[in-house]
Amino acid sequence: MAQSALAQTPVKLGIDLFSIRSSGWTPIEYLDYCAKWNAKVVHFSEIRFLGNLEEANLRRVRAHAEKLGIGLEIGMRSICPSSKAFDATQGTAEEQILRMSAAAKTIGSPIVRAFLGTMADRGGPGATPIEGHIENTVKVLRAVKSRVTGSGLKIAVENHAGDMQARELKTLIEEAGKDFVGACLDSGNPMWAIEDPHLTLETLAPYVLTSHVRDSLVWRVPEGAAVRWVRMGDGNVDIAGYVRKFRQLCPGRPLTLEIIVTAPRAFAYLDPKFWPGYRNTPAWEFSRFVALAEKGSPQPAPPPVPKEHAAQREREDLEASVRHTKTLLA
Repeated sequence: MAQSALAQTPVKLGIDLFSIRSSGWTPIEYLDYCAKWNAKVVHFSEIRFLGNLEEANLRRVRAHAEKLGIGLEIGMRSICPSSKAFDATQGTAEEQILRMSAAAKTIGSPIVRAFLGTMADRGGPGATPIEGHIENTVKVLRAVKSRVTGSGLKIAVENHAGDMQARELKTLIEEAGKDFVGACLDSGNPMWAIEDPHLTLETLAPYVLTSHVRDSLVWRVPEGAAVRWVRMGDGNVDIAGYVRKFRQLCPGRPLTLEIIVTAPRAFAYLDPKFWPGYRNTPAWEFSRFVALAEKGSPQPAPPPVPKEHAAQREREDLEASVRHTKTLLA
């Protein structure tokens, strides 16, 4: 796409409410806050941010969002019955998806965001490998396809907390049916899957329905690499280039900030015991992650935040990131 055309491509800047998860507000208060920052999309990534799925509540939230000129997206957690993250107390995976699909139709969300699990599902001695979890998730999605598509909705499966690498999520989407399943593309989570986020974007761009965007720091440590999630602009993974590439490859899709600032997490890839869960990772893909780490410098953990100040710190992190992202988009 030519630079002049790229400059005219509309970008819907969104906010994922997980960014300000400690605020404990009502959905109306969340919407009013996001409106102050000119968010065009608000992503209720978990039911708790909505309060409940009662029809009256959903219609009230929808009406307020329409008054503010804000588009809504809603989401749920694990839809993989074999994942350690799956909550069977809420019903079968199929039942949970259909319940959320009904809520999405009521509230006016075009998608239901969901995920498989976390890096704990990548397998190990005696554990189900990630390929098995993908197969189980595909079965669930195929079982609900007619009901979901009948509602005019799509399921946006996130690359979540290091559960799947890009080629694995691509396989899940294609096997489940790319006509109704796509990606909620997260730019931070690839770092927890020893993957360059630019590779993740390049692989999944044709399938992107929505996004979570945040910056990361990565650097070498004696056992492998360390990763920190940081405010937009504070990382070393070329988040500016990522935003430009997202704008070009995923035109019209929401660029939604999910800002999470963390302490360093080490990935001990120099230890052979690390590799059972990543045995199918191509060397050429892993080398891109290592190249990022080689360019990084050690960064200390952020000072701990007392619980009573967590909500304020989350808002500060988000607001700084909104300002930086608006500068990038401008």
